[in-house]
Amino acid sequence: MKTSIINFSVFLLIGMINFNGLGQIDQSYDLPELLISNEGVNIQNEVQWNNIRRLEILELYKNFVYGRIPDNNISVSFKLKKLNVNALKGRAIQKEVIVTFTNGIETLDMNMLIFLPKKSVKPVPVFLGMNFYGNQTIHLDSSITITPNYVRNSTKFLISNNKATEKTRGVRAERWPVEHILERGYGLATIYYGDLDPDFDDGFQNGIHKLFYKDGVKPKADEMGSISAWAYGLIKAMDYLETDKDIDKKKVVVMGHSRLGKTALWAGALDQRFAIAISNDSGCGGAALFRRNHGESIKSINKHFPHWFCRNFHQFDDKEEQLPIDQHMLISLIAPRPVYVASAVEDKWADPKGEYLSLFYAGEVYSLFGQESFKSKELPEIDRSRMTGNMGYHIRSGTHNLTLFDWERYMDFADQFFKNH
Repeated sequence: MKTSIINFSVFLLIGMINFNGLGQIDQSYDLPELLISNEGVNIQNEVQWNNIRRLEILELYKNFVYGRIPDNNISVSFKLKKLNVNALKGRAIQKEVIVTFTNGIETLDMNMLIFLPKKSVKPVPVFLGMNFYGNQTIHLDSSITITPNYVRNSTKFLISNNKATEKTRGVRAERWPVEHILERGYGLATIYYGDLDPDFDDGFQNGIHKLFYKDGVKPKADEMGSISAWAYGLIKAMDYLETDKDIDKKKVVVMGHSRLGKTALWAGALDQRFAIAISNDSGCGGAALFRRNHGESIKSINKHFPHWFCRNFHQFDDKEEQLPIDQHMLISLIAPRPVYVASAVEDKWADPKGEYLSLFYAGEVYSLFGQESFKSKELPEIDRSRMTGNMGYHIRSGTHNLTLFDWERYMDFADQFFKNH
């Protein structure tokens, strides 16, 4: 790993670092080289990156981390289920779109909720992200369809027997400031992630996996876990957004929080139609470097969530240094498109410093495209964003959450690329 454009030493030594008062100390570790191909070719320009190294790294992620989406005969169709051109007291156009997957025998429906600013006279940029407990949780609007699918039990959100009820309306509204997003000129599209995968270790017998595999057949060791399944849903949602004349298909931001932040980065790496990718508190398996070994580890995440990644990933429990990639390479797959990563001071499990450093080291690839990148390994001040070239980062006060402060920074970042363009 080149420690800077000037210093080309392969060994990356990271010493004692003041972690902006967070009390963590880095230890030395080697990062895999970004710009040396499997055949030892030094990657020196964007053509070599796109034609050689990017393809190699993408294949490594498919084989060892998230798993590849199998070639299949699944067909996808779209149906506008609901349309309200005077939603939210006349502020919004509201749509519900059913995305139907079928293998010719079984079908699965993914319900996408869309809010667009009513005052816009031209196609609008849109944030696309998944939610955790159903579309009805992002707003109190009584017209939003309650998900009929499996939902994780939650005393906080009054969910029992794995079913959402009317009492769940708006319980996650603080994470989805719909009116504020609309006022800023952006649309919002969201999908309940359980439509694609129920997020428990059931041997992949439910959700989208059942369309890919016959009963009792598990994915191969290098085939998709849940994160790839959710990413597949985002990619197919993008297929729909391209057809919607109210949406600017060249200005779709894929974003996500926590495990869905991991998903957003992976979807952004897989599908270059996404104009911007945003990770909010994504941690291990998302933006954070594996080799730092701060917060959640590969062994821990595989123990608690064995279905998230492909089975090959389990080979690297307690063996981070043997993994042929690290997460600066995931960020690099998004280059030269804009990417934003955010952390929270109290979310040490997600390793904020490791999330930031992935951006820092991915800067080598952004430089190939003539883009500026972060110059310092030190975190910015708390509650102050750092935006350089096509990179953005902030670490805010508070805990593992998605807040209005985060949304404001994401829209500020998107404004740089979308406004007046």
